[in-house]
Amino acid sequence: MKLLFLGTGAADWKKENYTAHGEFRRNSSALLDDQLLIDPGPWVLDAIAQFGVDMTKIRYILNTHRHNDHYNPRTVAALLRQGAELIYLKAEEDVQLGDYHIRALAVNHGTCAEAVHFLIDDGKSRLFYGLDGAWLMYREVQAIKEQMVDYAVLDATVGFIEGDYRVFEHNNLYMVEQIKKSLEPHVKRFCISHMARTLHTDHQTLANEMDKLGIETAYDGMTVEF
Repeated sequence: MKLLFLGTGAADWKKENYTAHGEFRRNSSALLDDQLLIDPGPWVLDAIAQFGVDMTKIRYILNTHRHNDHYNPRTVAALLRQGAELIYLKAEEDVQLGDYHIRALAVNHGTCAEAVHFLIDDGKSRLFYGLDGAWLMYREVQAIKEQMVDYAVLDATVGFIEGDYRVFEHNNLYMVEQIKKSLEPHVKRFCISHMARTLHTDHQTLANEMDKLGIETAYDGMTVEF
């Protein structure tokens, strides 16, 4: 699998935060193998243009939940016009899309009861995509343990902040560290995304800290293969 991060920021990244010479994260979204888009947020078309993505190759659209930073009707409409298909999955539902077997799992994200994470298997490798949510639900952990996950993308909204109220529906980085320690026998590589603008330092400082924990730090335009 090849995963391109089209955006790696949380909801507090806005257009007014953008400067031509400053650090900027679009709202979180990712593209798998140039054809499966996860979260058609408001910055996706901008990212597609910047990173040279052929929009006509995008066949499937998945959505973790309908918060505005993860779902944008204009983005969806533009992709549908190019031949993509929007697939909506509820928790515990699964579907086969081409080579991909996709399973949706309920998450701990209190402001959106229908939010899900995804396990995606193409028969060769396995991706866990788990943005938005605090800790992992028991069913998610059991699903991960059923078969080795090659790459896990975890929510890291809150940063190295303790006692913040947002940990009831988002991870801070201490929580991410504990998740990694618990799942290391079952996950080959870990990555964080969905970083809040107001709760994190600059990317390089964050990446240096996460490297010490053996966790990759996503940035807009980053491509990984697994």
